[in-house]
Amino acid sequence: MRRQYSIPERLGGFGVAVASAAALWPAVSTGTGLGLPCPLRWATGIPCPGCGLTTAAVDLTHGRILASLGDNPAALGLAILTAVTVPMVVLRHLGLVALPAPWPARTRRRVEVAALVAATASWCFQLHRFGFI
Repeated sequence: MRRQYSIPERLGGFGVAVASAAALWPAVSTGTGLGLPCPLRWATGIPCPGCGLTTAAVDLTHGRILASLGDNPAALGLAILTAVTVPMVVLRHLGLVALPAPWPARTRRRVEVAALVAATASWCFQLHRFGFI
């Protein structure tokens, strides 16, 4: 039976996919001239909390940490989470580390609130970066 992956493990897997795409994206965009516009910013002119994540991920894959922080600091958070969770998943598959215990409801609620605060902070950062506040 396949086990369910925890939310941090899933985010770590997402981080691997983002890092892979960010490593390949410059070649695609340079060769084709294509870009990835933010749908909210394109439709309304207002940036979303995720604006700059593609650029930040590309900067991170090229070792430009400060530039990445200026694009969207959330990318560095995802990179750190990925760097921690991916080895843990491997160690769990090898049986060297115990499977994660389910989070109690109180902990899940705290994580939900922290995620909401982080998304709000990211949006405020983007609104400031683009001159809205």
